Amino acid sequence: MQMSERPSTRQMMISLIVLLGASSIALAETVARKWNEENLAAIRLDFPAPTVHARNLFHLSAAMWDAWAAYDPATIGYLHNEPALVPDGSTLAEAREQAISFAACRILKHRYALSVNATTTLPALNDLMTALGYDGAETSTVGESPAAVGNRIAAAIINYGAGDGANESTAPGYTDDTGYSSVNSPLILSTNDTASRYPNGWSNLNRWQPLAFNVALTQNGQIAAKVQKFVSPQWGRVKGFGLYSFDQTTEGLFFDPGAPPKLDGTGDLAYKNNAVEVLEYSALLDPADPAAINLSPSARGNNPLGTNDGIGHPINPVTGVSYPDNIVRHADFGRCAAEYWADGPESETPPGHWNLVANDVTDAILADPSLALRISNTGPVVETLEWELKLYLALNAALHNTAVAVWGVKEHYDYVRPISAIRFLGRRGDLPLVPGLVEQVTSATANTYHSHLSFDLGEIAVYTWPGEPDDPETEAGGRAWILAEAWLPYQRDAFVTPAFAGYVSGHSAFSRAAAEVMTLITGTPYFPGGVFSHTIPAGGLRFEAGPTDDVSLQWATYYDAADEAGESRLYGGIHVSPDDGPGRIMGSAIGQSAFAHAEKFWDGSIIKNTPITLASNGEVICQTVPGYHYTLESGIDLGSFPVIEATPGIATGHLETLAVPITDPSRFFRMRIIAPQR
Repeated sequence: MQMSERPSTRQMMISLIVLLGASSIALAETVARKWNEENLAAIRLDFPAPTVHARNLFHLSAAMWDAWAAYDPATIGYLHNEPALVPDGSTLAEAREQAISFAACRILKHRYALSVNATTTLPALNDLMTALGYDGAETSTVGESPAAVGNRIAAAIINYGAGDGANESTAPGYTDDTGYSSVNSPLILSTNDTASRYPNGWSNLNRWQPLAFNVALTQNGQIAAKVQKFVSPQWGRVKGFGLYSFDQTTEGLFFDPGAPPKLDGTGDLAYKNNAVEVLEYSALLDPADPAAINLSPSARGNNPLGTNDGIGHPINPVTGVSYPDNIVRHADFGRCAAEYWADGPESETPPGHWNLVANDVTDAILADPSLALRISNTGPVVETLEWELKLYLALNAALHNTAVAVWGVKEHYDYVRPISAIRFLGRRGDLPLVPGLVEQVTSATANTYHSHLSFDLGEIAVYTWPGEPDDPETEAGGRAWILAEAWLPYQRDAFVTPAFAGYVSGHSAFSRAAAEVMTLITGTPYFPGGVFSHTIPAGGLRFEAGPTDDVSLQWATYYDAADEAGESRLYGGIHVSPDDGPGRIMGSAIGQSAFAHAEKFWDGSIIKNTPITLASNGEVICQTVPGYHYTLESGIDLGSFPVIEATPGIATGHLETLAVPITDPSRFFRMRIIAPQR
């Protein structure tokens, strides 16, 4: 199958899109899909902060799931629970769709009211409500109509979001309350130095350094601050899905991967070699180089977690035959991978990108008569709406948790980006020399291939992609000898590198988390049909002219696609390997844990198996579900709980901590839980 392109204002990236094996009959979209796509459309027009949009996608998914759960007593809502009634003259399906739509519309209107292009997004949301036959102006939360149910759900989630630590505001990435400040002065791209001149301002190149531009744009063309500010340094404190304070390290981190290699410290040589590796990737981007690479799943993928050491897949398990070769120029592949996974000028951001993949997978399953929508490929076939609601809840919970965990790590370790590391090592003369790639300019080389660097004797030069060409429509940068202190990653010159620390890679973690969820919900790591592809036609690149010929990116499994997303950031010069591998490992754990937690809401077991912890200081910690009534009881044995110790009442969050008197070290405690009443 090939990935389908959603309608957008994307002009510069042309894709050849075909859904292989799809029915000629158009597949009807559920209301869940319609609202998911409205969210993606809003992302494309907004400031592309992956943290913010992962949260928006998750809260939209939670709202739609809670609307479904309100009409299904066997399931549990995440942030709002109530037993809803189907109105007279309406069907269950109609009531659900209406409640879902009102909840979704209210959430999206709230979240994108102050977005960059709210004047486009908000009318589009109203237009969808009208098309569905609903009054978008109806905001009442009173009564038992599906509209009121949906509005109550939205109100609960909006209220929850006001205190979840995101600090909603008009600021890109929302308001930082951490007091974060970079230890390094901004790197001014027009001078290749700080304002106070090297070595001043280059304080600690194990830490992130902001960039300063003459003109700065985001990946989707929004005007950005000329001097970068760390986007969302507070995000590690945002409430996650099934992430609790007792899951954090003493530093407040979830899924802590440990420290990266340090210059002049533990891992000094690895730090320097990682910089050289990025230069090696950059050197592969010259389309004049005829070197080829086989993109067939038979030759690539099937990597051990956190590595690029796989040897591919011997056969397509669906067809029973081997995957055909897919040989292209390596330079074309590297550039296409860097641009495709970056998500380009009209970016949905990585969380949105994986929602597109998930939607295409659903469409492929529906279009294939041999496949069916079964959760984890077991049990009964479920209707498309139920499938998508469960898929979106698990997928976007995993992506949101990834943003929380990864940005906590980014802020804590505050790790350098390749552009700063390479330029600093070059200035210091500490970049490992590699003949033909990293060399010192000498009088001998200045008389030959370094002649244009003859005034830079003794400096370090690198033979890599030299930067965006003057005319990206018709020219390619190729490969040239440039000073290491002027090196640039394969990006647009008004973007260069994201405005936050490098360790770990968000792309790597987001993608692996999504791959885990897709594997678990479909019951197989393989894409439908055993292969998924996306074709960039000749001339379809955005950063410069190319590719030389059509390039079809191909993956057998969700893991293969996720691994390529991670590696693409090395081709793009955005990350070093230690950002990528540990990011994948984090994403794997995050995706699996989020899916397992989502299942508890699908089957109701989140209530049936409620963990209670009694701390030595007399505190009782209990995981709770909003809308349910809790009473803490105690007794001297497991057969008697006569004493009511505390009545916290109706839960509004997911964790309750109660202080109780400890009068008997043998006393037992339990929490009595009562479901919401109509």
